Amino acid sequence: MKALVLAEHIDAAIELCAGARTMAEDVAVVCFGGIPEACADNVYVVRVPEGSAIDDAADSILPILHVEVVLVEPTRRMKIVAGKLAAAKNSAVVPGVIEFEDQIASNMYFGGVGVKKQKPIGTGFYMVGSGVFADAQASGVGIVEELPWVEPAKPLKIFASRQIEKAGVDLTKADVVVAAGRGFAAEEKLDMARDLCDKLGAGLGCTRPLTEGINWLPSELYIGVSGLMIAPKVFIAVGISGQMQHMVGCNRSDVIFAINKDENAPIFEQCDYGLVGDIETVLPALSAVL
Repeated sequence: MKALVLAEHIDAAIELCAGARTMAEDVAVVCFGGIPEACADNVYVVRVPEGSAIDDAADSILPILHVEVVLVEPTRRMKIVAGKLAAAKNSAVVPGVIEFEDQIASNMYFGGVGVKKQKPIGTGFYMVGSGVFADAQASGVGIVEELPWVEPAKPLKIFASRQIEKAGVDLTKADVVVAAGRGFAAEEKLDMARDLCDKLGAGLGCTRPLTEGINWLPSELYIGVSGLMIAPKVFIAVGISGQMQHMVGCNRSDVIFAINKDENAPIFEQCDYGLVGDIETVLPALSAVL
């Protein structure tokens, strides 16, 4: 069996190649930019011409798409590329994969209410987030080959772009994450969560209302069904009620701590350890003893 990995970032490429190795004897990876070390048998590099978009790379990849399995890093641009490739192969993309068993993928649906097991007919395309293959080992001879850019019939054209600076720690790689919710009554009170992050070496995340409702934090920090799906060793939910839409983004954490002044908050039924108390009292006290 052959597998292909599509990834924008080197660390994601290495993890997905490790996972692909558990499913196939022949593993190849398509990279956009940096070249990872020998994590696959073949490494294909796609150089995107100036003015063109990675989103249009599907036509360049099609000539090597003679595989049974495609594992995809779930970035916005890779989702577009995978969708085009799946359409070309008369297949479908399985999003949000949290587990594989005998090449059958499990993913959550209806906002995390249930888990669905599925496998596309023909070539299987799977969106796989960080941590799913954390225990697998990548290997390969790493033969590097450049794929020629193939312009699609109706290409995108980039007229201008600007770099968006990332805010804080990459939450998909953090061992400890502190997440803030609507229990923070004012933006300046988030400094209490930041202080706790500094003491724990943690990354700061949040629920959706703090990014799209009042814009206190950037959207890249939102954890939930339409945001980040993370699996840290420790997840600390502060002032978060525990609605399903948020918890689906963190329920693969090894340990979940919750701090909320409402003893009836749903999160206390989903966490490993809970503390009932006002965050303005609890957080400074925690930071003081750490």
